[in-house]
Amino acid sequence: MKHISIIIVNFNQHKLSDRCLFSLSKVHEAGFKFSVFVVDNGSAKNYHLPSKLSKKRFFLLRSDANLGFTGGNNLGIHAAIERFDSEFVLLLNNDTEVEAQFLCELFTCIEARPRMGIVSAKIFFTPGKEFHKRSYTQTERGNVLWYAGGSVDWQHLVAFHRGVDEIDRQQFAGQERSDFATGCCALIRREVLEKAGFLDRRYFLYLEDVDLSMRARLFGYQIGYCDAAKVWHANASSSGGSGSSFQQYYQLRNRLYFFFRYGTWIVRLRVLKILLQRVLRGSRLEHKAIWHFLTLQDGKQPII
Repeated sequence: MKHISIIIVNFNQHKLSDRCLFSLSKVHEAGFKFSVFVVDNGSAKNYHLPSKLSKKRFFLLRSDANLGFTGGNNLGIHAAIERFDSEFVLLLNNDTEVEAQFLCELFTCIEARPRMGIVSAKIFFTPGKEFHKRSYTQTERGNVLWYAGGSVDWQHLVAFHRGVDEIDRQQFAGQERSDFATGCCALIRREVLEKAGFLDRRYFLYLEDVDLSMRARLFGYQIGYCDAAKVWHANASSSGGSGSSFQQYYQLRNRLYFFFRYGTWIVRLRVLKILLQRVLRGSRLEHKAIWHFLTLQDGKQPII
């Protein structure tokens, strides 16, 4: 029977992690077994697993330093494969809650498609965490899409979520392919990690999932989207929320890095154009992100 290791990175968000783990404790198994590894990623106060959770399924790892989304997940992946020799790894944000059948749906989807290397679930905003809260009625909340597949726009140098802010009316039910999987919830074949490598530590967080998806595609794998698998996401809870200075810095620096690394010469010219525009009209934080991109200061960087 195949084994799935679920990796969750916690950084000073203990209550959110608890909710995520309790939702995972209700997840069904069908044709596979799964275990959960929580990486306490340099939290100011040590995280402890809730006592009600099974010690045979849930495991805790600690890092004294904040390794970022990339390093924290890589630590968990290494530990999980070493312990269980897992055929699959699932990256899952700690600020999510899952439907009991979501893992069965993801597993069935990827097993039926040998060329599919990574598959992501349909992800909704946690009720009350939408970008535009006042735009939805009480009954619509919990059914607002955060991710229904992803697209990379090489002309405008953005990677965006399909369906974001839309009410789910099964409009993406027929979609199976995606340009990239989101690290918020991504089931990955172990062989993809062995061939394409783990998450790139140079990103620290943001766009590392787009980068991994790109490397997987270069090795001939498809990136999938499973509309039947449902997850709810509180959105950027561990990085100060959407629009925070933390998010702005890493989004810009990593955006420049990703598109310059994988783009054609025309795309690279567009990167330089955006860089020049932000130098002339950008904020101090954007100037720092650009300087770090130009001087190859990657990974975790002080932004204040």
